[in-house]
Amino acid sequence: MGQNQPQPQQQINIELGEKEAEGIYANLAMIIHSPTEMIIDFARVMPRLPKAKVLSRIIMTPMHAKLLQKALTDNIKKFEEQYGEIKLHGVPGQAAKTIGFQSSTTDVEGGK
Repeated sequence: MGQNQPQPQQQINIELGEKEAEGIYANLAMIIHSPTEMIIDFARVMPRLPKAKVLSRIIMTPMHAKLLQKALTDNIKKFEEQYGEIKLHGVPGQAAKTIGFQSSTTDVEGGK
């Protein structure tokens, strides 16, 4: 095949096990990164409990993280077109303690 000819798309069969199909509820994500990977830890925080346990860790390349971001942005846009704007509760930068997903990242291994 020539260098300029498009490669045929590979079809992937994806299996979803019974346990995985149940899903895991998470309301907290902690994101850390190095020069070569993005790590997302998902946890569930409960009111009046002082700790949360990481329920799942996803490790991916920065490129795959960016593709995930684009897919989430596209799906949120479609969701809001169908069901209306998703309301965010609380004020960004507020000093009060909050529970749930926050917009902050941590750098590991000195990579940026």
